[in-house]
Amino acid sequence: MTTTVTTNTPRIWAGCESCYSNGRLVGVWVDAVYAADLTAEQIHAGSGVDPAAEGCEEFVCMDTDGLPTTGEPSLEEAARWGEIYEEVGDEQWPALCAWVRSGSYIAEGDTDYPSVSDFEEAYCGTWDSFADYAEDLAEGCGLLEAVPEELRGYFDLRGAWARDLAFDYSVETCETGGVYVFRSL
Repeated sequence: MTTTVTTNTPRIWAGCESCYSNGRLVGVWVDAVYAADLTAEQIHAGSGVDPAAEGCEEFVCMDTDGLPTTGEPSLEEAARWGEIYEEVGDEQWPALCAWVRSGSYIAEGDTDYPSVSDFEEAYCGTWDSFADYAEDLAEGCGLLEAVPEELRGYFDLRGAWARDLAFDYSVETCETGGVYVFRSL
């Protein structure tokens, strides 16, 4: 029996700027966390290009996979994203990426990197819908406990209450179905 392991590990393709300028795609895919430590030998491995050749000392990120941002970060920026990935773990990484893409995330200091502690405080989980989250929240906090059972059906928890509650949350589509729910901090 074969088992397939999937991972959300952010990766980058780092290439040699000089080789690229000379019409050669020379580089390597690596986990983002290792990007800042790449050597000329690693970048040029298997390319047939001497890593000690003149100009072959400047490396750039030319492609990314699994980062929540667009564009091509520096190798140091990619490595910081890799560190954040390791801090939140593979299971929570897609949710953190959704939080960043929402634009409602809280950054670390004066950077664009998300604050992991604020993510952990804001993240309310993955739900089939925001209405499901709202209904669970109402039950969990005993919102209608003082209301007699025969009258509870008159309260529109999944409609009006959930709609008003949504003003205090950020909701992003989950790639595997449902939604990520984030509390606004």
